[in-house]
Amino acid sequence: MAITLVNPKGLPAIDAYRQVSIASGTKLVFIAGQVAWDAEGGTVGEGDLAAQVEHCYLNIATALAEVGGSFDDVAKLTLYVVDWTPDKMPLLMEGISRAAAKLGVTPVPPATLLGVAALDVPDHLVEIEATAVLD
Repeated sequence: MAITLVNPKGLPAIDAYRQVSIASGTKLVFIAGQVAWDAEGGTVGEGDLAAQVEHCYLNIATALAEVGGSFDDVAKLTLYVVDWTPDKMPLLMEGISRAAAKLGVTPVPPATLLGVAALDVPDHLVEIEATAVLD
C-alpha cells in the first residue's frame, strides 16, 4: 500500500480523519471534483446530502478503478459542501459509510472539508476531489 495515515503525537486525534498522509508510491493521480451525476449526467439524490456524498464516493471509486487504484491509494480527499454547518456531519458520515459498505472498503473520511455558497449545478450539494498515489 502506497499510503500510510498518521495522527502525530501532539496533534488532536480526530476520529473523522488523520492529520498526516504519507505517500510512498510512484504515480500521482488527481481525480477531478466528482458530483452526484450518474453515467448519463443525471443528478442522483436531489436534495439528499447523504445520497449525494455516497454517489460522489462511488464515482471516485470508478475513476480510481479505471487507473488501477482503489480507496487504499487515496492520500487526500477534499469535500466542498454547499451551505455547510456542523449539524450536517451525520449526513456526511452516513453517505461515506453507505459508500464504503457498497464498495467493501474502510470508510475514507475527508482531509479537508470546505463550506461553499454554491456549486456548478444548483442541485449539487457536494463535490469531492481526490489525490491518490499508486505504486
